[in-house]
Amino acid sequence: MSKLKVSITISAPLETVWDSLWNPIHIVHWAFADEATWHCPWAKWESPKVGGIFTTRMEARDGSFGFDLTAQYTSVEPMKSMSYTLGEMKEYFLDAGRVVDITLEETPEWVKIIETFDAEELNSEEMQKAGWEAILGNFKKYTESIYS
Repeated sequence: MSKLKVSITISAPLETVWDSLWNPIHIVHWAFADEATWHCPWAKWESPKVGGIFTTRMEARDGSFGFDLTAQYTSVEPMKSMSYTLGEMKEYFLDAGRVVDITLEETPEWVKIIETFDAEELNSEEMQKAGWEAILGNFKKYTESIYS
């Protein structure tokens, strides 16, 4: 499994970026790749903590397809980083073995987010990177709009 990396710089304070990253109130506004055809109708997250589980629902706007992105935190350093493994909820969390690492770095241009993730096998690496970059682009647009 190869590791892929995407990053973006957000023009907002660290506290705003951190809250927008994990808080369900915000997630529903940015957690999709293409705003015209996708949306996030709901998200269930708690403040990030090791062992905590979160789920984000992503759906096609026309109702033709949807899925739950579920994961469990494996490490959390508030305002600095978080890691989680993607999986599925049954009666318990079923780890799929794919890891996502997110780092937040304060820079002169505000906050840089770096996401490193294990590629999945269904889609090309280019398609996966493009999707994750599009979601980060939505995150940037939304987070900067709530700060300004």
